[in-house]
Amino acid sequence: MNTTSSQLKAYKRATSIETSRWYMASLMTDLADKKDTNGAFCLVEATLAPGNEPPPHEHSREDELFYVLEGEFDVFVGKEAFKVEKGECVFLPRLKPHAFAIRSPRIRLLTLFSPAGLEDAFRNASSPAQNLELPTGALTYAKSDPKHILQRFSEYGVRFLTQDEVANELPLYSKALAANSGE
Repeated sequence: MNTTSSQLKAYKRATSIETSRWYMASLMTDLADKKDTNGAFCLVEATLAPGNEPPPHEHSREDELFYVLEGEFDVFVGKEAFKVEKGECVFLPRLKPHAFAIRSPRIRLLTLFSPAGLEDAFRNASSPAQNLELPTGALTYAKSDPKHILQRFSEYGVRFLTQDEVANELPLYSKALAANSGE
């Protein structure tokens, strides 16, 4: 039995203005970050709408887990695809290319990153939330400068895939994009 005491402090936290921020066109609430967990993980509640999905990418440092609280989305991981709905979770291992497409008017989910640290990439480009709703008129991934996003996230070990890599490494995502664009 381990008899050493943890230096971490127990706490209770809920969604609030004080712990929430607007990142692009999403609402993000820090429920646990690296200082709370000694870097072991971070837990974020996020609300997003279609059109604010990040480009296909892979993480070199952390595993990612989504638990859907509201809405649904399709998640593409390598050569697999998952339809994930309220009450379900999906695990995305590091070094596996992935992407997702929101299939409901909005999605609200818990996102767990292990280890922690990636939350800083979002925090450094966000602003304090003025309310607990999605921001209006904010830039989305689809309408933002991809070079700026690529640079910021590369500092955190995230690599965005090229179009050729998407076609080869996420074939079901490529097919879904083609079907949605009428090709």
